[in-house]
Amino acid sequence: MTRSDHLQWCKQRAMEYVEQGDMDNALASMTSDLGKHPETRSSVQFCVMLGHMETESKERMKRFIEGFN
Repeated sequence: MTRSDHLQWCKQRAMEYVEQGDMDNALASMTSDLGKHPETRSSVQFCVMLGHMETESKERMKRFIEGFN
């Protein structure tokens, strides 16, 4: 799987939690899934550090996930 395909998969899974209103698990899912691919593994720490600031609202978490590169 390419990095781009994997990242889209990570985002899709995390957005499922966002739609359920579960921002903590959206972040946990995104972080966990990023760690499963060698080309996204280095983004895990960044995701954890910045993602915690976005768990306050559904809209903020959506923007964070959608904008993640």
